[in-house]
Amino acid sequence: MLLPKGGYSWKAARARLPPSRAVWHLVRNTRFLLFIGLAGIVVTLWRSMGSAAGEMQRFYCWGPAKPPMQMSPNENAEWHGHLQTPVIFNHHRAVEVNESTITHVNLNKITSTEKAVTNRERVLILTPLRDAAPYLEQHFDLLTQLTYPHHLIDLAFLVGNSKDDTLAALAMELERVQKTESAFRSALIVEKDFEDVLHGQSVEERHSFAAQGPRRKAMGRARNYLLSSALKPEHSWVYWRDVDIKDSPSKIIEDFVSYDKDILVPNVWFHRYKERDGKLVDIEGRFDYNSWQESEDGLKLAATLDKDVVLAEGYKEYKTNRKYMAKMGDWRRNKDEIIPLDGIGGVNILVKADVHRSGINFPCYAFENQAETEGFAKMAKRAGYGVYGLPNYVVWHIDTEEKPGNA
Repeated sequence: MLLPKGGYSWKAARARLPPSRAVWHLVRNTRFLLFIGLAGIVVTLWRSMGSAAGEMQRFYCWGPAKPPMQMSPNENAEWHGHLQTPVIFNHHRAVEVNESTITHVNLNKITSTEKAVTNRERVLILTPLRDAAPYLEQHFDLLTQLTYPHHLIDLAFLVGNSKDDTLAALAMELERVQKTESAFRSALIVEKDFEDVLHGQSVEERHSFAAQGPRRKAMGRARNYLLSSALKPEHSWVYWRDVDIKDSPSKIIEDFVSYDKDILVPNVWFHRYKERDGKLVDIEGRFDYNSWQESEDGLKLAATLDKDVVLAEGYKEYKTNRKYMAKMGDWRRNKDEIIPLDGIGGVNILVKADVHRSGINFPCYAFENQAETEGFAKMAKRAGYGVYGLPNYVVWHIDTEEKPGNA
């Protein structure tokens, strides 16, 4: 297009504008007015929707279209890639409690594992005592030989219904040991007398079948009193150890925790020395017939008995035909052989502390026709805990000159 000489001028521009009548006619045109009205409505609605969307964003919970657990690593990274890291200042302040009457126990930190020494797990050794003065010196000699770190071991004893100097002898032995380098972390003595169901009975009478029910119930009650008095939140393992053990491996705690079982017992034998042909002969006897595997005969027999009757092993009155761990194994064989059990004896038991904390104790009543340690095993198995024995791992008991019944 050719520009006029001298460029544009107002007159030239004005000459190109449409006539005013044409403009006025356009403005008054119905279609033009309708177009202007529709445009105004669209603009008004757009502005209102924009402000409403902004208000909604204040309350809308933004997040991915699927739960985080279902997102792949790439999807997770893609979603979070466009987000800024949130910074929360003083979101929660720690609650500080200064009241001295309020204490806090965190049992989540208490573990019972096969790495007990490495994890510094505390062990509680419990021993019920009655007329035990003659055995205490040897008992403490064996305790001091234990190789498990003594600063992780607490001792507790219950003295009940004793007619001899058990309490005085115990106090003297504890003082002797606690003054040496073999001292334990702590020691507790609990005194509690119970109804004396064995008063005036001879050894034969105490081990008769008629005495077994009341005797086992009384022993269960004593164990429970000792347990409830001594068990502390920091204990990981409970080691029940009778006072009349003659000999046992010094690494017995480390050996037992390495199996990582809820409840574990060894085989219990005894030495009996007799003279033959002028020579002293060592007769190895099987002692503890309370550790056994249940039998069909035993279950059928229990089903016929009153619920308050306590079955006792080794007596002809009730033949259970159970399989006794005392008749299995040999200390000369592989000590790591392990078997499940349904009943256990109380000479030597290692228990994870949480088993006791869960309410598994020693019934001082007939539980599935068993009481005390055998009832404890039955109760533990009913609750889903494992009960095991080591037929080739032998702890030696004193020779009580007991005569077996039908076992």
